[in-house]
Amino acid sequence: MPKKMKFGAVLAIVFGSQIGSGIFVLPATLAPFGIFGVFGWGLASLGAMLLAFVFADLCSKFPQTGGPHVYIQEVFGRKVGFFVGWIYWLVSWTSTSVVVIAAIASLSTFIGNDVSSHVYLCGEIVLLCIIAAINCKSVNLAGNVGILLTLLKFIPFILVPAVLFCSFDGRNIVTAPQYSNFSAMKLAMIAAVESFWGFIGVECATAPAGAVENPAKTIPRAIIIGTLGVAVVYFLNNLSIMGVIPGDALASSNAPYVDAINSVLGKNISMIISVMAFFLMAGTANTWTLASAQISFGLAQDGLLPPLFAKKNRNLAPYASVLISSLGIIPILLLSKDQNLSEQINNIINFSVEIFLIVYVISCLAFIKINRNSGKIWKTVLGVAALSFCAVMMVNSSVQSMLVALLFAASGICVRPFVKR
Repeated sequence: MPKKMKFGAVLAIVFGSQIGSGIFVLPATLAPFGIFGVFGWGLASLGAMLLAFVFADLCSKFPQTGGPHVYIQEVFGRKVGFFVGWIYWLVSWTSTSVVVIAAIASLSTFIGNDVSSHVYLCGEIVLLCIIAAINCKSVNLAGNVGILLTLLKFIPFILVPAVLFCSFDGRNIVTAPQYSNFSAMKLAMIAAVESFWGFIGVECATAPAGAVENPAKTIPRAIIIGTLGVAVVYFLNNLSIMGVIPGDALASSNAPYVDAINSVLGKNISMIISVMAFFLMAGTANTWTLASAQISFGLAQDGLLPPLFAKKNRNLAPYASVLISSLGIIPILLLSKDQNLSEQINNIINFSVEIFLIVYVISCLAFIKINRNSGKIWKTVLGVAALSFCAVMMVNSSVQSMLVALLFAASGICVRPFVKR
């Protein structure tokens, strides 16, 4: 029998799915909000922990491959399960393109900023092919690669904040003039919406449940412990960077993490951090490739996608799903190659967060319905709190992003006729 993933590999998926491009991009995005950007991180962290408990409980009850659609199908039927699974699969590999783009962009110190965009595009496609090859080989190999790259992540994310806090200056954390008339609550909520991108993937470890050893216990423990660790890492790194670079300079930075190291330790050290950043985001891309393949594999197992997606090799790797998801990323890379980095990332992030929030809202409703007669009032309270958080995030998001998210869901109408009844 092929080996199944254990706790370490699942914990690596939790870290890998959440700690990615966000930790490098969001300090600049949140800089204009000043201290309210820090509060936004706190609110997003609280919401992520609520969702971690929701998905941990759901996975313990339904430890099956596929992720959120499994629970939603059990509670609301196949039709709702199909549409949730469909948009969840679409956004899982769409969001992977953000991480692939950011991974190659982190090597700009070595590649240069004056080269053709085709050079970066070639690097993105090569990285995507390597990750696809790893995931086509075996699920266990992809999990072990995730463990290695997760260990590499924690070297900079523990050492760097310790160094930056030595040069911390609270006067650098200021609110930009354009937000001076906003209320404190409004600023914190906007910052929380932006910050929540960093926690997208809190449920990711539930997708490969069928390839995990004792998933009913292993996955819930990994989700809760991992998400708490992610929240601490994000808070320390974001606050330390905001305290080193003046707010206006940080807001215009394309590489805030590297710029912070430059200002304290010099360029030579920042080049090392650039390499570490590349491996970090490569690890995140590997995690999401694994998850997106398991999502479509689980949908196919349940008859919600064509049987092609359920093909796997003797090592449990759903190679057809891996290849289809990876091929879907290439057009996104081609279409975005002539945009600058912030435009590429922000355009994809905005609608991706909305789609994930739709999935989270329906998952929370399933959680509440499942536990309403359990006699455990605290679970109902927790579910309502998680649902309220998601609703607030959606209300404070842009209308354009929500419309794009709804178009993603509507695209399932074209596929639904080909699904077995």
